[in-house]
Amino acid sequence: MAAYSGLITVMTRAARKAAPRLRRDFGEVEQLQVSRKGPADFVSMADRRAEQTIIEELRNARPDWGIQCEESGIVEGNPDKPRWIVDPLDGTTNFLHGVPHFAISIAVEDKTPAGKPEISHGLVYQPITDESFWAEKGRGAWLHDRRLRVSARRNLDEAMVGTGIPHFGRGNVASWSRIFGAIAPEVAGIRRMGSAALDLAWVAAGRYDGFWEEDLDIWDTAAGMLLVREAGGFVSDYRGQDRMVERRQYLAANGELHSKLHKLLAGALR
Repeated sequence: MAAYSGLITVMTRAARKAAPRLRRDFGEVEQLQVSRKGPADFVSMADRRAEQTIIEELRNARPDWGIQCEESGIVEGNPDKPRWIVDPLDGTTNFLHGVPHFAISIAVEDKTPAGKPEISHGLVYQPITDESFWAEKGRGAWLHDRRLRVSARRNLDEAMVGTGIPHFGRGNVASWSRIFGAIAPEVAGIRRMGSAALDLAWVAAGRYDGFWEEDLDIWDTAAGMLLVREAGGFVSDYRGQDRMVERRQYLAANGELHSKLHKLLAGALR
């Protein structure tokens, strides 16, 4: 059984403290006060309340650390310390439509000895199913106390792949359509579930064999990227490079399928 480190304990406590209110609000979704943050990008009072709870817990534990949040933006901290990256409700549109597929995502961004940012700890927590996916750099990826490994499938015709689909006000329809047209005929299935954090966690757990999506922010993917890598998988941008956050492009899979999916994706974008 894996022992939680102090940081994973802090992250888990913060997520679990925010989760009961999210579950209650989800049960009363029609009564939520909802504002429009942007085209088809909703933010609810539930989202704000969850974020505030998480921030309070994280600040209590590490008062000098900065925080980057989806809703509140950047909370300044000591620049020489790590920072938290928080998405209090990844899958807000699912939540507001009564679809029980959403997650809390919390990550720690530290720096390498060379000063390059890197994700050292990650947690993706699904409040409805009570699934806690977590990872620490060098210690593997876990679902509760069960070690995770990416899928061992090697053939595209056996692979089920997750993605995100462009929608009103977000994403490049033409680019996505070319990629879909290249990948869909080669794989066993493609799924669009509406939470990138959970999509990446599912790749780490072997539920998905791969995943691609662009136009994602760091709070959507920070924890999930670490989960995939610590479960033995690969994450790159669409050019096969390690510039996912900068380019806002993500391709994740096991080694064999990552290479094959990248070849299809890159060919579609030439």
